Amino acid sequence: MAFRIITAEEAAAVIKNGDNVGFSGFTPAGSPKAVSVALAKRAEEEHAKGNPFKINVFTGASTGDSIDGVLTRANAINFRAPYQTNADFRKAANSGLVNYADLHLSQMAQEVRFGFMGKKVNVAIIEACDITDDGKVYLTTGVGISPTIARMADIVIIELNAAQSKSIKGLHDLYEPLDPPYRREIPIYKPSDRIGTNYLQIDPAKILGIVETNKPDEARGFTAPDPITDQIGLNVANFLAADMKAGCIPSTFLPLQSGVGNVANAVLGALGRDKDIPAFEMYTEVIQDSVIALMREGRIKFGSTCSLSVSNECLDEIYSNMDFFHDKLLLRPSELSNNPEIVRRLGLITINTAIEADIYGHTNSTHICGNKMMNGIGGSGDFTRNAFISIFTCPSVAKEGKISSIVPMVSHADHTEHDVNIIITEQGVADLRGKSPVQRAQTIIENCAHPDYKELLWDYVKLSGKGHIPSNMAAALGMHAEFMRSGDMRNTNWAEYVK
Repeated sequence: MAFRIITAEEAAAVIKNGDNVGFSGFTPAGSPKAVSVALAKRAEEEHAKGNPFKINVFTGASTGDSIDGVLTRANAINFRAPYQTNADFRKAANSGLVNYADLHLSQMAQEVRFGFMGKKVNVAIIEACDITDDGKVYLTTGVGISPTIARMADIVIIELNAAQSKSIKGLHDLYEPLDPPYRREIPIYKPSDRIGTNYLQIDPAKILGIVETNKPDEARGFTAPDPITDQIGLNVANFLAADMKAGCIPSTFLPLQSGVGNVANAVLGALGRDKDIPAFEMYTEVIQDSVIALMREGRIKFGSTCSLSVSNECLDEIYSNMDFFHDKLLLRPSELSNNPEIVRRLGLITINTAIEADIYGHTNSTHICGNKMMNGIGGSGDFTRNAFISIFTCPSVAKEGKISSIVPMVSHADHTEHDVNIIITEQGVADLRGKSPVQRAQTIIENCAHPDYKELLWDYVKLSGKGHIPSNMAAALGMHAEFMRSGDMRNTNWAEYVK
């Protein structure tokens, strides 16, 4: 092998305080797992000597605990973008201990290229399953912004992970768009189109060395479906089947994008069971276990993604049956998997999860009570704004009914009324297409709000008077304020807002 084998500690030693460090992967899938741990230990040692040591972390999306968790606990992160799901990092960000920029995932690579977060990438750490002497690097289960950070970095460190099967070689489609103002169209016209290479070409002179690892992805588990998530899934499937029968969706159906988590799994399960919906394709950012199961059943024909964010048992199944999956899966950079141009061209039906939605159709994907970051906007904005049909799902209540997910005004707006077509809870479906704000409010309250909150929401509407979007600015966040005071939105008293 042309490249030097080095330890994780030797690799971490070249990273300096203040460096911009890019990591491969998208979710824990494909994220490095060794150098970051050594780097955290180094940060702790430097801090013990009284020396500053923090880095700026650039990724494709969230990572595993071996990056976000260990670096946060070592107080080694100064700045982080564009997305996270780690509890320790979340606490640090909400406490002001780290600087966190929540970005649309499709924009991250371009913003790195143009120096929005610093003029260079000092170090890129890339997980691979194989590498050739001339610098062809074969990625693992997640891509993210790997092409950009590997090309821009002064130094590249390869984590060669024996836990990842080399049989994954060939699933990747790696491509960087031209930069403006001379960018051409991205020639993806169906989810299965290939336009790039299945390896990452890196200048061998930049590769510091190879860190050998044998660490499985830090896969995230999800709770089992429950009656609420099952009902949400059924409501989504029934709505799409009816829309197809009405001619609003082509009879061949359309490619699907789906978010991450329990609700997303329930939705996909319901779509798979609904025989009125033909077998379909996916063009999405993350593929979970439920997608792989539906591929085995012939209900999903193809999946283009940025990440195989599956359980380790499911990944073993994929590796053991690569002859079956090889022509059914494609792994792309997030700049392609989330690209608005491609989303619009393919006519995606997009299904994402909201924290809350208001009676006029604005949704909040990121913040609890307006100021506490949950995870981030992720790819939901990339897909929602450009969808053929954009759907948001959420349970109608949380915290044993003490929080209504349908509120007079969202405490933080990530997606405006202009971009949200459908809201679905376990209570029902609010089809907002072709409706005025007042009509949207009627539809959302009647179809999606929990019975415990319908009267309260109607009383707010009456309190708001007239206007294109009837609102009472004093009372608009009254339900949130009541939750902060008493811990239960049902205690809201609108009389407090009447002068």
